[in-house]
Amino acid sequence: MKSDKRSPEQIKILEGMDKVYEKLIEFKKRMNSELVIIKKGKIVKVKP
Repeated sequence: MKSDKRSPEQIKILEGMDKVYEKLIEFKKRMNSELVIIKKGKIVKVKP
């Protein structure tokens, strides 16, 4: 997406999603649990 077509609300939502992602990775590292992602169309469990 081009940033010039994003509304201020969309920018705030994307910034919030970035913070949530960072907190998720931090939590998974702290709990030593796997992170489930989709990679090349397949479900994969990875260590953060």
